[in-house]
Amino acid sequence: MSLQSLAVIENWPVPTAAAAVVRADGTVLGTHGPLGHRFPLASVTKPLAAYAALVAYEEGAIELDEAAGPAGSTVRHLLAHTSGLAFDEHRVTAPPGERRLYSNAGFEVLGDHVAKAADIPFAEYARQAVLEPLGMTSTSLDGSPAKDGVSTVEDLMRFAAEVQAPRLLDPRTVAAAMTVQYPGTKGVLPGYGHQNPNDWGLGFEIRDSKSPHWTGTSSSPGTFGHFGQSGTFLWIDPVAGLACVALTDRAFGPWAVEAWTPFTDAVLAEVGNRA
Repeated sequence: MSLQSLAVIENWPVPTAAAAVVRADGTVLGTHGPLGHRFPLASVTKPLAAYAALVAYEEGAIELDEAAGPAGSTVRHLLAHTSGLAFDEHRVTAPPGERRLYSNAGFEVLGDHVAKAADIPFAEYARQAVLEPLGMTSTSLDGSPAKDGVSTVEDLMRFAAEVQAPRLLDPRTVAAAMTVQYPGTKGVLPGYGHQNPNDWGLGFEIRDSKSPHWTGTSSSPGTFGHFGQSGTFLWIDPVAGLACVALTDRAFGPWAVEAWTPFTDAVLAEVGNRA
């Protein structure tokens, strides 16, 4: 089945764009654009890195509540952006658990922590733990586990199906990843301003009642995922029972704020009308 709502990406002011919608069982509801084109993911790298860290947790290499990062911080704090580390600097700006400080540095510390525990470079661990088992052959996490991933819509459809119906992880672990960690914590959602609360799971941002937001006005509060400054996003709406991936090669900006919400609303409306 094709989705007419996906064709609107042709009107986005971007050089290249591709998108897809997929169910938990891997059923592809619709695609548009070059599915095999490799795009820089920017922060959509983080859910992939988080998934690898959760595999390390299930394998016993790390524990979610063991010390990692600044004094008093844990792996859980790093995954939930509450370690107190600054955005792009390895500098402490708040006590752990006090504020939701979105932090690339925190994910870099997380990657180093997993690499040390597993005695293997993080990018290679992620390849063996997540990318290879899912057949994500066009994806790499070389560089920063916060922002240097490269992937395709084709590969991310596989990841989106996995998160909806986990095979690599215990479903209870994935349920925790989409559950608010440190409830009531406020902070800034990059590109969308101060949110109170600024809810986050383990490597996945949770929509809840945030406004403004990059998902749709009709997205369920349980919708979770991530967007990237390279003009990319992945969301999973557990109520609608589907996930959407959209990748572009134009930096996030006002164009994305204007385009993404009506796009998501149109996708949800079209799928809902066909259900």
